[in-house]
Amino acid sequence: MAADRTGPPYLLVAAVFRRLIAEGEWPADFRLPSRDVLGKKYGVGENVVRRAQELLITEGLLEGRAGSGTYVRVQEEQVSMRRCPAPGYPSAPLAPDGVASWEAQSTAKFPAPAGIAERLGIAPEEHCVRTAYEFLNAARRPVMLSVSWEPMAITGQSAVVLPDGGPFAGRSVVDRMAHLSIRVVRAVERPRPVQVDRDQAQQLGIPAGTLATMIERTYYDSTGRPVETADLLVPAHRWALDYDIALQPAADEHA
Repeated sequence: MAADRTGPPYLLVAAVFRRLIAEGEWPADFRLPSRDVLGKKYGVGENVVRRAQELLITEGLLEGRAGSGTYVRVQEEQVSMRRCPAPGYPSAPLAPDGVASWEAQSTAKFPAPAGIAERLGIAPEEHCVRTAYEFLNAARRPVMLSVSWEPMAITGQSAVVLPDGGPFAGRSVVDRMAHLSIRVVRAVERPRPVQVDRDQAQQLGIPAGTLATMIERTYYDSTGRPVETADLLVPAHRWALDYDIALQPAADEHA
């Protein structure tokens, strides 16, 4: 390695790997030498190489393939995901541009966990419909995940109780609530950075630890009641989040 040997060894090795990738010496889909070979080349132990590789996996530069080794990740073009603080009318789409289709599985009478119950303003364990979504691109590859919760006290005795079934299957929350004469007027979103866990990684076909954004979204009706809340898992290397916020002009004080 270079003369600068300050800092933990794995960070120095990671910096070397980044340079090799940036300069094209390690091109996309390149299979890295074994950790033993890399450790001997750079004068460090295999554990140091492993930590450097894990760091670059979380940064989206490398990926591990079970039974095959570690590879330079083929970078996908980011797609813009437009977000808006309000659902938008006449309809708020269920999926963003860049999603061609989705698969959903709903479970009725699912007890609300404490955190979800707090977001919905209901008692813990109160029955909800829980719907897990897997959003797919045109090549049928999963590109984002979502888990949605709706209180059965609102939808339980109606034709819209299951988001993935009945006459309103696949329609947005806004449309389905409108069928119940409930007007959804506001959405609150709280994005936070996360690393995908092993199960999420398996669903998305990406390495565990990949950087992502978790969007906690809650829809409110015209009375201020939460009618749905969801966690949207958005891999950072696939999506750029663009918040398009319409601002009302200030009232003319001299009018």
